[in-house]
Amino acid sequence: MKKTILLLLTLFLTVGSFAQDKPKKAKKEKTYNEKGEIIKKGWNFGPLPVVGYDADLGFQYGVTCDIFNFGDGSRYPRYNYKFNVEASRYTKGSGVFRFYSDLPYVIKDTKLFFDVTYFYAKKYEFFGFNGFEASTFDPYAGIEGVKSGYHFINRNQFRFVGSMQRPFFNVPNLNWTAGLAYYNTKVDRINLEGYEDQVTLYENYVNAGIIKEDEAQGGNTTQIRLGIVYDSRDHNSDPTKGIYAEATLVGSPDFIDRKGYSNLSFTFLWRHFIPLYKDKLTLAYRLGAQNRIVGQTPWYMINNLNTMFFQKMYTEGLGGAVTMRGVNRNGVIGEGFALANVELRWRIVGFKFINQNWTVALTPFFDAGMVTQKFREEEMIAAETPTTEMMPIYYSDNKESVHMSAGAGLKLIMNRNLVVSVDLGKALDNRDGEKLKTFVGFNYVF
Repeated sequence: MKKTILLLLTLFLTVGSFAQDKPKKAKKEKTYNEKGEIIKKGWNFGPLPVVGYDADLGFQYGVTCDIFNFGDGSRYPRYNYKFNVEASRYTKGSGVFRFYSDLPYVIKDTKLFFDVTYFYAKKYEFFGFNGFEASTFDPYAGIEGVKSGYHFINRNQFRFVGSMQRPFFNVPNLNWTAGLAYYNTKVDRINLEGYEDQVTLYENYVNAGIIKEDEAQGGNTTQIRLGIVYDSRDHNSDPTKGIYAEATLVGSPDFIDRKGYSNLSFTFLWRHFIPLYKDKLTLAYRLGAQNRIVGQTPWYMINNLNTMFFQKMYTEGLGGAVTMRGVNRNGVIGEGFALANVELRWRIVGFKFINQNWTVALTPFFDAGMVTQKFREEEMIAAETPTTEMMPIYYSDNKESVHMSAGAGLKLIMNRNLVVSVDLGKALDNRDGEKLKTFVGFNYVF
């Protein structure tokens, strides 16, 4: 049984202790804006410890840090540029190393974004394809003293994403975007101690031919991205009003592995922030859809959300911390999908501490999504033989429908930019997960 220790108190104490300006040679008088906030200048640092425990993976330890530069403060609360670094690992081998940068003002009228990340996960969830159509069968569930590894795989992934944004014919708030991405993904069955003699869903999919032999262990993916972005938000990290809409066309030419997995897909995201009471109460919602237009997608990339600029480290769904909080991560994956998130963002209190502007916000939420374009449905149906009809292994014969979850989050926001987030979410259908799930990290989901 998975156990996680979340040291929530440490989040506040550590961020509060270390979030500080770069020391200055001479103490300068503070300046304030019309809201009474301290106008930040120069460098700001916001480190956060990564601490946890998993019975299979061991103790988790590491650090993540947001680094901001506000320049002379004339753009505050917008920053001149931002960097983030994270290094964390479990004592039994899993972990993540990440660096990303958001550079909106380094080049005039050009926003640049870079992300370089290496994930290595020895317990990565895999629940099959097409949401409710996938069987929930687990041969080890309910057996006393047995931990099931049936829905886990071993996955390592290297990711590089570079994106740019520039004004579109001087139309207010409208921009064109372009980018390149590269993913190297390696997949195998779960290889942690205690699971050596267990069969896994991944192996069943491979043996049945649902996952093809030439893609079973992963591969290389390159992407060329072109898009349009409309952005009228008053702020990018903690907006109180405005619209952010992104339409992206993604081409994935298979010129490295040459296995025939070239494809063209389309992603659309709409975010709307509606002020209900000044800047204290905001109704925020996100609508999104992604579909393959032509070609073939390898199975290990169908859960990737192809967005130009990231707010969260993981850009995968549906299910989990970035799409449907409370639904099993990767529990709703297919060739195409639609999602919706609704949040009521209530900024309860603001205060100043250690020369920083702080806000505490409460965010009840509702998340929903479903597979809209099936992935290898015919292969899943064909894999069910007469010997498996009483207990389906691949295809449940259930119709795919909307998956939903609900919960609430607590945010600690520093200088309108660093957002420490704690979300608790529960799936509304037990087929999507029976437990209340907790997510701790940076930033809003959208």
